[in-house]
Amino acid sequence: MTSPVRVLLGQPAPQVAPRLLGWLLTHETEAGIVTVELTEVEAYAGERDPASHAFRGSTPRNEVMFGPPGRLYVYLSYGMHWCANVVTGADGQASAVLLRAARVVEGVDVARSRRGARVLDRALARGPACLTQALGMDSSHNAIDLLGGGPLRLVPPLST
Repeated sequence: MTSPVRVLLGQPAPQVAPRLLGWLLTHETEAGIVTVELTEVEAYAGERDPASHAFRGSTPRNEVMFGPPGRLYVYLSYGMHWCANVVTGADGQASAVLLRAARVVEGVDVARSRRGARVLDRALARGPACLTQALGMDSSHNAIDLLGGGPLRLVPPLST
């Protein structure tokens, strides 16, 4: 039986993106646990969206975007910053939601150790690269199932 969360994520990115606001993304590492509440996201509609990595079809870099939904698509931007997307849409059809910004709700000290002592709490996960850095994410997290109960997981708010 498919979970209601996976069914939701199986919809196209433009429908899923606004519903991800307020969701929690948690990463448990040896350094500690960091949980963020998603505050800004951006939908990419795959092969019909010129701004999407999948616009020209499947490649080794973007193949994760083609499903299944609920996986994490992590890529290097400008050769220096990791960015993360939640894969959405039907399996085989590229669709993803970029995680643009979040508020750290657990593990502020761990997030700060990754981002720098001078960064204000409200700025710890402000921006796609800052968000992945605060959570300690990199290419090793690409294709992880965020709904599989592992150390990196996406959880809807209680009201969803």
